[in-house]
Amino acid sequence: MSLVAEALVSQIAAAEPWPENAALYQQMKEEQILLSDNASSLAVQAFLQMCSLPVQVVCRPNAEYMSPSGKVPFIHVGNQVVSELGPIVQFVKAKGHSLSDGLDEVQKAEMKAYMELVNNMLLTAELYLQWCDDATVEEITHPRYGSPYPWPLNRILAYQKQWEVRRKMKAIGWAGKSLEQVLEDVDQCCQALSQRLGTQPYFFNKLPTELDALVFGHLFTILTTQLTSDELSEKVKNYSNLVAFCRRIEQQYFEGRDKDSSSTSRFSKGPLLR
Repeated sequence: MSLVAEALVSQIAAAEPWPENAALYQQMKEEQILLSDNASSLAVQAFLQMCSLPVQVVCRPNAEYMSPSGKVPFIHVGNQVVSELGPIVQFVKAKGHSLSDGLDEVQKAEMKAYMELVNNMLLTAELYLQWCDDATVEEITHPRYGSPYPWPLNRILAYQKQWEVRRKMKAIGWAGKSLEQVLEDVDQCCQALSQRLGTQPYFFNKLPTELDALVFGHLFTILTTQLTSDELSEKVKNYSNLVAFCRRIEQQYFEGRDKDSSSTSRFSKGPLLR
């Protein structure tokens, strides 16, 4: 298909209304999904909830391999398949739904900078913890990541993913960091977010934006996921306004809805944000 034809198809898809059977795909929640993917999936769920766009969460053991980018989550809307928060935000915007239209250009630039901070610090820290911390790798990551597959494929796929992530960590200068240094990075990120949020209900005052969805996805998942230690969640708990922020979004956009849309499971500590 030519670029012109692809653009035309995209325009037609964008003009179509949001369907009731829109689906969001992620890995199996109970036994497979890892912290970073759970956080990314929850961020997209929060964003769609904030846009009042219904989506059904569908769990598949091979969701990572079904995704066009090789990353989860991805959404299936009509004939379109779109993966990861950034492209999903753009896709939804093309359909006439945006959380940040009310921001001026300076605020939009600030929002983008904070979203990059979250991805560069929190997401990278989650990946480091999963694939570079030996205790977490052995007790949680390898067993969960390979759980849908028979031996020896389960081990082969887990080591392949570990090699891929560690190569990325080396490329961005994180491979030589200690766990303490990574946790300090998380603390600095939380401090910056806490200061920006202040006493506001959301990062840009009274209405949520894409930044709120992204921050909620990562912080709520960190707070509610059982790891080998509580060191990561304790960094977030040091900032009471961030914990209250997560609780507020959980109450407003998730409580009372379909339980499958929740991030909590046996893998999680459960909804501790009471």
